[in-house]
Amino acid sequence: MLSIIITAVTVILSVMAFSNHQLVDKLILWPRRMDTPKEYYRLVTSGFIHADWNHLIFNMLSLYFIAPFAEAVLGLGFIPFYLAGIVVSSLPSFIKNRNNYHYRSLGASGGIAAIMFFFIYFAPWAKISFMFLPFLEIPAILFGVVYIGYEVYASKNLYGNVNHDAHIWGSAFGFLVALIIDPTHGLSFLNAIVNFR
Repeated sequence: MLSIIITAVTVILSVMAFSNHQLVDKLILWPRRMDTPKEYYRLVTSGFIHADWNHLIFNMLSLYFIAPFAEAVLGLGFIPFYLAGIVVSSLPSFIKNRNNYHYRSLGASGGIAAIMFFFIYFAPWAKISFMFLPFLEIPAILFGVVYIGYEVYASKNLYGNVNHDAHIWGSAFGFLVALIIDPTHGLSFLNAIVNFR
């Protein structure tokens, strides 16, 4: 239910922003514009706007499929967790690009990565399938390893409009929160990996 609220707000703001460049400029993560604390709200609002329909639909479908587990565990804490995931995933890009006038970033991917790795911590051997390849199922932990490996490589070697650093830091944040909530499960996590069960 909470993820539905987040989805609704994100869809409304994103659709409004598609045709309103002033709204985009007001909400987007734009480090060079964030010289004073009154502009730091962008660390949150940038996660509620998207570049286009494909970007929006992919992120919202991902949120729909992976959010229920985190909602069940966190209850009302799901929303602060999600918002914190967006902020934490945006901070490295904000710091690194403080003097880059042309750098801007938007999208919910950092928060979604946090939810995904929260899930992976608790259920490393759960099967994950892909929206466009539903017949292909792989263990969550394998997906996590491949995902992080790709994002680290892409962050260092690829150029474009994707904020790979946000994906990495969002993932780390989600995993860390899960570890803090239930540190004893960390041993079970390691045992599951070692024993492959």
